[in-house]
Amino acid sequence: MGFTLKFRVLVSDPLAEEGIEILKETCDVDVRTNLTEEQLIEAIKDYDAILVRSGTEVTAAVIEAGTNLKYIGRAGAGVDNIDTEAATRRGIPVANAPMGNTLAATEHTIAMMLSLARNIPQATASLKKKEWKRSKFMGVEVNEKTLGIVGLGRIGREIAKRVIAMDMKVVGYDPFITKENAAQMGVELMGIDDLVKVADFITVHTPLTPETKHLINAERIATMKDGVRLINCARGGIIDEKAMYDGLVSGKIAGAALDVFESEPPFESPLLTLDSVIVTPHLGASTVEAQKNVAVSVAKQCLAVFAGEPAKYAVNVPMVPPDQQDLMEPFAYLGERMGKLATQLVEGRIGEINITYGGDLAGNRFTRYITRAVLKGILDPVLREPVNFVNAEYVTKERGIKVAETKTEASSGFKNLITLTVKTDVGEETVSGSVFSKDRIRITSIGGYTMDMVPEGSVIISRHLDKPGVIGRASTILGAAEINIAGMQVGRKKPGEEAIMVLNVDSDVPAAVMDEMRAKVGIFSAKFAKL
Repeated sequence: MGFTLKFRVLVSDPLAEEGIEILKETCDVDVRTNLTEEQLIEAIKDYDAILVRSGTEVTAAVIEAGTNLKYIGRAGAGVDNIDTEAATRRGIPVANAPMGNTLAATEHTIAMMLSLARNIPQATASLKKKEWKRSKFMGVEVNEKTLGIVGLGRIGREIAKRVIAMDMKVVGYDPFITKENAAQMGVELMGIDDLVKVADFITVHTPLTPETKHLINAERIATMKDGVRLINCARGGIIDEKAMYDGLVSGKIAGAALDVFESEPPFESPLLTLDSVIVTPHLGASTVEAQKNVAVSVAKQCLAVFAGEPAKYAVNVPMVPPDQQDLMEPFAYLGERMGKLATQLVEGRIGEINITYGGDLAGNRFTRYITRAVLKGILDPVLREPVNFVNAEYVTKERGIKVAETKTEASSGFKNLITLTVKTDVGEETVSGSVFSKDRIRITSIGGYTMDMVPEGSVIISRHLDKPGVIGRASTILGAAEINIAGMQVGRKKPGEEAIMVLNVDSDVPAAVMDEMRAKVGIFSAKFAKL
């Protein structure tokens, strides 16, 4: 990737050298760690991007001070330390590296489970004190035990794969996958309340959200098997630590293995006083390989953003899995240009936007990505502030514009169809389009008039009386102004009534020329649009 000027990148937490070297090929990179919030606010105005791990808090104040910020990267799986809402308002993509530490977190979880089962840390500490107390550290086998996995994302799936090979039975809870998907992994899917009742070991692998905070609480612990063992290598707070402490003291819970805590470092936590609890200081992603992987990932995404491309793992943009990106990009391209066309055709203040996905798109889970492209296309030409995939929904909502997304199997004979209706206080416009192949993307109708329009370049859209000479008069005006017509399409519903004409032109059309065209007899309206 080449740049006409050097972007400046601030690395404010220790980052693997491999990631820094990638950035240095095209950017000026400063590594400045342990900055206070005040120091960061002062420094950030000079940088186009900031890369962090878990040590730096990228607050709303920092983001507002970063007037040149174009990218915030988190070298790790979570973004708890970044105010993503503030970044979204500013249109700044926030990206993480969810794949880079998957295996590290997986292996650490399994290591913690086995260490918990066999009391390895406690036995190690005892022996180092020159004690030989074999009976004190009697363990249990994981063979034929039931592991409950809460969250069947990347890490949960990898854990399931490995423990099944150890002859464990696996049950799982995840509201976003089907029983069929879980069965393909060898996992029996069930509700969280059922899972906690049947599992011998329970490991949690969800993000920390209002919905998952204290997902494992006193009520659910009370229904667990006596002697259950809990593991948390995900996020502190998913398990209610007070309820867990009470369960450990009472003997309901035989042991816990914790890599994360509600407050870190957890020096005041009573959990550290219990011999039945084994702990590590947030080491889930702490392998040489993982740190290299996440650093390289966020660095490459940073360069992609600088080059005008999307960040692969942006968290404040609807996620499209890598295997869906080639499919969705043409639809996003079409949606954005449909939005650009519609907003240049309507008059008045936009109050409502309706997007209908028909045919194959009706069953696609990632149409929200296309919707953001449509909103970007509608708003970007008419607003002073930049509108992009990150802040399109926020800007639309902020302006009180209603957005409705509908899915239907009906598609007017097309394999897939996007229909956009933009309503204003004085009227509305409807544009439809379809993707036939990656290289054949078309607007198929405007205002109900059928056409086969390539959505690019400069166009004149006119509505006129379907009578001889009307099109000729428009062409004569453009010719006199030395504006070349590159292509023309005409659509009508009934002969002799209103028709529509799309003229592709090679240059911008001055307002005076458009006024002259609109003044001609038989031409009801004419708009110039740039796609």
